[in-house]
Amino acid sequence: MFSNIGWGEFVILIVAALVILGPERLPGAVRWTTRSLRQVRDYASGATSQLREELGPEFDDLRKPLADLNELRGMTPRSMVTKHLLNGDDSIFRDIERAVPDTNELFGTGGAMPDYPKPTGPSLTKGDKPLGHNERPPIDTDAT
Repeated sequence: MFSNIGWGEFVILIVAALVILGPERLPGAVRWTTRSLRQVRDYASGATSQLREELGPEFDDLRKPLADLNELRGMTPRSMVTKHLLNGDDSIFRDIERAVPDTNELFGTGGAMPDYPKPTGPSLTKGDKPLGHNERPPIDTDAT
């Protein structure tokens, strides 16, 4: 039921409940919580059994497409290729992952753009003044 909560989070929840509720009210809160969870579980199983009784054999016909859809939801391109083309053997993917270098190995740890040569020319020197009224900019022969 609490498959996505780890032991560390569970301990933090218990300590927080102890601090918030105090040692006097904590046992009553735990009893109320377990009783409520049990009641919700009974309601859910009762609804399932009631559906099964009312639909009869059609209930299984309804469950099969839902189970197939749930299976497809977990499929990724890698898992589909592994399952259907490689018969469940994903060792080729693991070999490829080991052979391809990591992004840090490719680009270095700095992550910045490499320093490209800075363009130089008469229009990029520090002593240039802005263009005057109706003055044409110089022509860059490399760009045309």
